Amino acid sequence: MTGFVDKPVPVEVPGLVHLHTGKVRDLYRNEAGDLVMVASDRTSVYDWVLPTQIPDKGRILTQLSLWWFDQLADLIPNHVISTDVPEHAPAEWAGRTMVCRSLRMVPVECVARGYLAGSGLVEYDRDRTVCGVPLPEGLVDGSELPAPIFTPATKAEVGEHDENVTYEEVVRQVGAETAAELRQTTLAVYSRARDIARERGIILADTKFEFGYDQIDGRDVLVIADEVLTPDSSRFWPADLWQPGRTQPSFDKQFVRDWLTSDATGWDKSGEEPPPALSAEVVEQTRARYVEAYERLTGTPWK
Repeated sequence: MTGFVDKPVPVEVPGLVHLHTGKVRDLYRNEAGDLVMVASDRTSVYDWVLPTQIPDKGRILTQLSLWWFDQLADLIPNHVISTDVPEHAPAEWAGRTMVCRSLRMVPVECVARGYLAGSGLVEYDRDRTVCGVPLPEGLVDGSELPAPIFTPATKAEVGEHDENVTYEEVVRQVGAETAAELRQTTLAVYSRARDIARERGIILADTKFEFGYDQIDGRDVLVIADEVLTPDSSRFWPADLWQPGRTQPSFDKQFVRDWLTSDATGWDKSGEEPPPALSAEVVEQTRARYVEAYERLTGTPWK
């Protein structure tokens, strides 16, 4: 059994209807019918939402997403209406709240990979493909791919695995026209973000996006939604330490994963027991990685 170690009780706010408690975000609907997304400091790894929170994490994710939405505005519209905290909401929602348009969401995790890591590496080692995309011989952990690839996945509930699927399966689920638009847009956004990150000394190894459709001027328009290009949804590696053939140092949750599966904890990720609480040192170092990613990418000190 996986999921929340300790499922949080949603905050009740007059004028808002609680819709969903996710791994990191709480989702509400306001009286105008818009969605209110609040990013918590929760952390999830190995299909578990951990009992220990990372201070400032939700604010960093929100502010970094907003910064990226601005960088991508000429490529694709986003779903953000405002960042105003709803009336009667708790003060701690400041900086971690986005009021967003309600979209007709596409039920596909749109993943772009420019480097080999994670589940992509596992698939490659098995049959030299990732999501049905053939790749050349000789690649290793951390190798740069000949060109970025679109490797979609099904969207999973809390406690369930996202499952990698082929492009043909996406076509079957959403139709050829939508699948083509998803692939083209995913790779365009990834390429823009990869170049921006590279200028700042960061390798964007892979990332996932969520898209939905909105009616704009009487036609369906693809819109990017949820979070975008954060350490939770992406693999960020320091470019000066990149060395194919090993696990790369990172600005994402890999530090937490490595600690949880180390001899220091004795926890079995394949077992039924929930993971232990994070140590104070792991919390501090994880927060520092999120802050560094924000500061490097935006060029702005974290307040």
